[in-house]
Amino acid sequence: MKKIFTKITAFILIAILICACNAVKRVPEEKNLLIKNDIIVNGKSTNDETASNQMYQKPNSNLLGYRLRLNLYNLAKLNPDSTYQAKFKNNPGKYERQSKILSAKQVDRLGQSFLYKGIHEFLKKTGEPPVIIDTSKTKKTLLRLKSYYFNNGYFNVAMNYNIDSVGYKRAKINYNITTGTAYTLDSIRRSISTPALDSLYKTNPEPPILKSGNQFKTSDFEEEKNRITTYFRNHGAYYFQPTYVTFDVDTIGKKNKADINLIIKDNSIQEKDSSRTEPFKLYKISDVNIYTDYSPAHAKSKIKDSTTYNNFNLYSYDKLKYKPRAITDAIFISKGGTYADFRTTLSSRYLNNLKIFNYPSIQYEVDKRDSTAQSLIAKVYLTPRKKYSFGATLDLTHSNIQDFGIGASVSETIRNVFNRAETLEISARVNVGSSKDMANPNDNFFNVSEYGVDMKLNFPRILMPFGTEKIIPKSMIPSTSVSAGFSKQRNIGLDKENFTGGLSYLWSPKRYNSAKLDLLNVQYVRNLNPDNYFKVYTSSYDELNGIGKDYNVNTDNWGDSPEEQDRKNLTIPQGTTGFTDDVINNRTALKPADPKYQDVKSIEERRIRLTENDFILATSYTFTKTTKKDLADNTFYQFKTKIESAGTLLSAISSVASLPKNSRGNYDIFNLEYSEYIKTEFDYIKHWDFGKEKVLAVRSFFGIAIPFGNSDYVPFSRSYYSGGSNDNRAWQPYALGPGSTNAVNDFNEANMKLALSGEFRFKIFGDVKGAIFADAGNIWNVLDNVTDEKAKFSSLNDFDEIALGSGFGLRYDLSFFVIRLDLGFKTYNPAHDKGDRWFKEYNFGHSVLNFGINYPF
Repeated sequence: MKKIFTKITAFILIAILICACNAVKRVPEEKNLLIKNDIIVNGKSTNDETASNQMYQKPNSNLLGYRLRLNLYNLAKLNPDSTYQAKFKNNPGKYERQSKILSAKQVDRLGQSFLYKGIHEFLKKTGEPPVIIDTSKTKKTLLRLKSYYFNNGYFNVAMNYNIDSVGYKRAKINYNITTGTAYTLDSIRRSISTPALDSLYKTNPEPPILKSGNQFKTSDFEEEKNRITTYFRNHGAYYFQPTYVTFDVDTIGKKNKADINLIIKDNSIQEKDSSRTEPFKLYKISDVNIYTDYSPAHAKSKIKDSTTYNNFNLYSYDKLKYKPRAITDAIFISKGGTYADFRTTLSSRYLNNLKIFNYPSIQYEVDKRDSTAQSLIAKVYLTPRKKYSFGATLDLTHSNIQDFGIGASVSETIRNVFNRAETLEISARVNVGSSKDMANPNDNFFNVSEYGVDMKLNFPRILMPFGTEKIIPKSMIPSTSVSAGFSKQRNIGLDKENFTGGLSYLWSPKRYNSAKLDLLNVQYVRNLNPDNYFKVYTSSYDELNGIGKDYNVNTDNWGDSPEEQDRKNLTIPQGTTGFTDDVINNRTALKPADPKYQDVKSIEERRIRLTENDFILATSYTFTKTTKKDLADNTFYQFKTKIESAGTLLSAISSVASLPKNSRGNYDIFNLEYSEYIKTEFDYIKHWDFGKEKVLAVRSFFGIAIPFGNSDYVPFSRSYYSGGSNDNRAWQPYALGPGSTNAVNDFNEANMKLALSGEFRFKIFGDVKGAIFADAGNIWNVLDNVTDEKAKFSSLNDFDEIALGSGFGLRYDLSFFVIRLDLGFKTYNPAHDKGDRWFKEYNFGHSVLNFGINYPF
């Protein structure tokens, strides 16, 4: 063993030496490969990311210190065509011999094949040429660095560079910077030529960015420009631009201080070959004209239909197809109001949200009817989308239930259904798939199927019998959605029919906030094949059957044939039902105090819960707040909370109406016990961007659903599970918990969940990214009818049942989505005995490979 270890160590050292030598393979003599840029500020190295971004040359990328792309590039032949031809030039007979076997044309083609040329092109494209130190670029970098520090108030900065050799054909560049003392802002004055703007400046409630005592930073001056411009343009200054804001910086006679004079001159107007200046004007809106069916083809046509509604003028080149209010509700620009940029932006957002127009355009022109030339006509150009649009998709799918599936869907969208900008979406879908986890007696490959129909009607307003404008103004872009759906699953577990319906309201209290109220959320789940339970939940059957072998007293439960009697396996469903009934009614040797009796009772309670039909009538409220501005934003947080109440309304009606209860003491609706519970969730995501495509992402989640009143458990569809590609990646979906039970069931779920994940993402090369992650969490039963102490959360000591998984992953970024592979290892498994939980299964044999689309959070 010791000799083998020595050989492996020697092999690794030789490999490292070969790779190290290979790194400078294409570095010319008397040149150096750039190994590092070291920025030394006042004698100390700095990791200032912005300063590092000033470099004209950066070292070759590396993966954990190894320059993979550089070495790939060095493996390639730079001129594979010449190398191939030289092979025959040096040996003419070889070309003739190969030509006889293949043909001259095929031999020539062989030189263009992947084996001879393509592989080298691939290596060059995937790889990265060596970054050779270029002193001209180094000097340009010095100028950039000087400008960077100057813009941050270091007016007396001094700098130089030197190149240090760090090995054979290798060197690093030291940028030596002496900043001196930073300048600060002293007195701040303003000089605004237009009296109207000067008055506006005084009324701006936002505090100025530039303040006496602050360090001089050019970026602060830009922010102040934008602050002033935004305020002016939102208060009538239509022609004002940031370029009109300038600053005079005076450092004469000052020691490390600067006096600032903010200057805003009058409007400069260009007229043919001359220009003139005049004070800025603050504009009012004299008219709002809306062209409801504009297109370039109509631009010179005559208006055929028009109307005026609430001071809005609506025009149509054909017959007007919209009720005026449907359009005017989306326009926040009002006749007689002051011009404001934010009203234009808000109107564009609302019009886009209607989903019945293509790229609405809002333009302004000076109203020539106004002798003071201080009025604007707002022109809103709307290009309708097609009233009907058809869509079809074909997908390959993978889910927690299906190993492989083929899905197809068709959809039809109808716009402006009732001439008030409503949209109706109707879709149908079908899916067939394969699952090794499902009961499959005929051994068919496509052993699962599902089809469904959905309808969704969207109104761009709040539909209520009373006005809601004071509570949810139209500036929050409210909408109402009415939905209904039906789906049917075959050979998936117990086979199900699922009926859904809902009435929900959506609005945006602020720019990056959203709120959703599901006033009515109805779901009816009907199990078509409850007798199949023990064929699907095989672990429950194995446990029950094991107890039955020892305690069953009714031979009919083994079956009728002699072979079945000999095997002594409970038949499904007659034998399992018979044995369970015998145990619970004390017809066996098991008594209520026996642990095995409790096991049988627990198995039966779970069977009843998962085979009963569910009726859920819920109301929920969801609030989401995020600071994420776009897809490229990697410094943001997102907070989402939800509270849901089910069955409360039905219980209140039943109680007031004094309706009778069933034999179990619960209320029925349509001969079905409805679910009653309260559920709440908190989800928080935070990202930190460390530059150079390094991102730390953290997610925390807590959810709990408490049954009460008409229920002593939460329906399966509203419970929680743990594990999977977007959860704890060291466990398969439904394979973790509850608590320390070691996932005794096939689909483990519970009514409380805690999860915490962290992931450090980094670039490997090109569009290939890497990640190191850790996922913690578990699920528990709390305040329901589960009696297993290992599955329950009963005290703070149960926090030691939080599982920990860790691992690494690869991602390939395709811009519009990310393909993700994660390999998770069980680091701390609460299913094991205490003292034996850490790293017990930390190996490839117990690892879990997850495939996912996009990042998990």
